[in-house]
Amino acid sequence: MRPRQYAKNAFIFAPLIFDRQLFVPRSLWLTFLGFITLCILSSAVYVLNDIVDVDSDRNHPQKKYRPIASGKISIRNAKIFCVILFLIAFTMAFLINKKFLLLCICIAIINLAYSFRLKHIPLIDIITIGILFIIRVYSGAVLIQVKVFSPWLYIVTFMLALYLGFGKRRAELASLNNAENNVRPVLDGYTIQFLDQLICIISAVIIMSYALYTFSGPAVPANNRMLLTIPFVVYGIFRYLYLVQVKHQGGAPEEVLLSDRWLQGTILCYALSVVYALYL
Repeated sequence: MRPRQYAKNAFIFAPLIFDRQLFVPRSLWLTFLGFITLCILSSAVYVLNDIVDVDSDRNHPQKKYRPIASGKISIRNAKIFCVILFLIAFTMAFLINKKFLLLCICIAIINLAYSFRLKHIPLIDIITIGILFIIRVYSGAVLIQVKVFSPWLYIVTFMLALYLGFGKRRAELASLNNAENNVRPVLDGYTIQFLDQLICIISAVIIMSYALYTFSGPAVPANNRMLLTIPFVVYGIFRYLYLVQVKHQGGAPEEVLLSDRWLQGTILCYALSVVYALYL
């Protein structure tokens, strides 16, 4: 079910926070329910992905230990469990908000396309992930009916997803030898140099887009206090780049997030600075 991957669904809270509704009980509750729904839906997709990739996972040095690939869970039981998870997620989405249900269906369809085909196409694989992140953010906006949500934040979200995705591909490429590349054919479409160029471009776009948001966003306070959050964003981008290129980590961004204290501290400081700038 990949509970460590649930952090990705936290992007649904972005509209709640940046539209200054964090302390509105109804909005907070709806967003939390939406987050739980997306987590269940994500788990359903991961189970389906493991069913589809069972043969290749058995040849992978780490993935061969996954429950389905290792034979601890039969494919038949995995399929039943997958259907149950999808039904729970769609039922919750229907009860919360009809538009949210449509977005959840859209997420499921894109993930199906990703599992069966898109993840094998270089560049398209990461762009698809970026689109899914945008939908997560938009679903949060739908749930609480935001007054004004800056387009800059959609750009930052998309670019951040690309940044993490290409960073992950770079770490995977650096850690696998030529024989193991056959386990993930998409890696044949990348090189370390190409990925470094992409990461460099995207990191610059993230910083510039976020900086523009801090003083030109429609819901940003006129006192320019949001500028105080920029250093944390810059350091977070550079820190992850340092972990990928110098420490050779980043193959699983969620593991980096859960293990690197400097990155955790940066995120905490960023969150506190945002609350100070927008709410105090």
